[in-house]
Amino acid sequence: MIKLLSIVIAGCTALAGVLPAAAADNYPSRPIRVIVPQSAGGSTDVAARVLTDRLTDVLKQNIVVDNRPGAGSLNGTETVAKAAPDGYTLLVIAASLTITPALQTNLPFDPVRDFAPITQIVDLPHIVVVQPGMAARTLGELVALLKAKPGQIAAGFSGIGTSTHLAIELFQHISGTKMLLVPYKGGAPAMTALLGGEVQVNFATSSTGIPHIRSGKLRGLAVTGAKRSTAIPELPTVAEAGVKGYQHASWVGMLAPAKTPKTVIDRLHAESVKILARDDIRKSFLKQGMEAEGNSPQEFATAISREVAQWKTLVKAAGIKVQ
Repeated sequence: MIKLLSIVIAGCTALAGVLPAAAADNYPSRPIRVIVPQSAGGSTDVAARVLTDRLTDVLKQNIVVDNRPGAGSLNGTETVAKAAPDGYTLLVIAASLTITPALQTNLPFDPVRDFAPITQIVDLPHIVVVQPGMAARTLGELVALLKAKPGQIAAGFSGIGTSTHLAIELFQHISGTKMLLVPYKGGAPAMTALLGGEVQVNFATSSTGIPHIRSGKLRGLAVTGAKRSTAIPELPTVAEAGVKGYQHASWVGMLAPAKTPKTVIDRLHAESVKILARDDIRKSFLKQGMEAEGNSPQEFATAISREVAQWKTLVKAAGIKVQ
């Protein structure tokens, strides 16, 4: 009897090890929920819906985008961090994932430990723009002007602790310059302030900045990303223009809960990358100031870890505090 019981227990243990693998091999066998911890209509939501609409066709399963705004994206992000690691609850989130740990303590999740990156969906590089009447016609000239007049030239941005704010802080930190930083309640009011002459500098999103550059209302000096923007390739990167080591771009990416089976991550990654490589998808994103990415899970994980460390160092050095 004891021997029989041992055989049954051993068999059940072996079966338990097989079932998750089998479930992963059959993935997906039911609908998938993608949580977006931001409001509908924003860049994060748009990126999520463009990708998931096509994934629905490829995976032959319904994918529901579930917007969970509020609490600075914390609630929706925590939901995914604590979800079953089976690939049926995913997260599409912006670069706030790596910024928040630098600004808030006692988070209910760890952006590195609690998630399995799938791929970065898009980059959203910023453009350094100035009023056309400014003496600075290049980024190098702007840096020289800022050093000659420390704290006298105003830069508008979309709120304390936002990606745009940190883009400017990082620029000041690396270039050794100092501007008068003026926070606004969003990117649109900050851009209005620049166009109206309240401030002289802005690190605008591509979708906001490019139309004003093309119309001559603003002068573009450089893009903040690691490479030139497809949307405005004539502008150098900030690093190319002389501020060596500078690199910053907002992004939107897809992640799963930690410990999600590798076969599930690999399937989602492979299909997502195929979609993001499509010419029609790339053009669709580009019209909205976003550049399709599609990096590997390992590359995305490395970028997340690097940014978490970078923003913690910068926030401490700059003494940034969220009220």
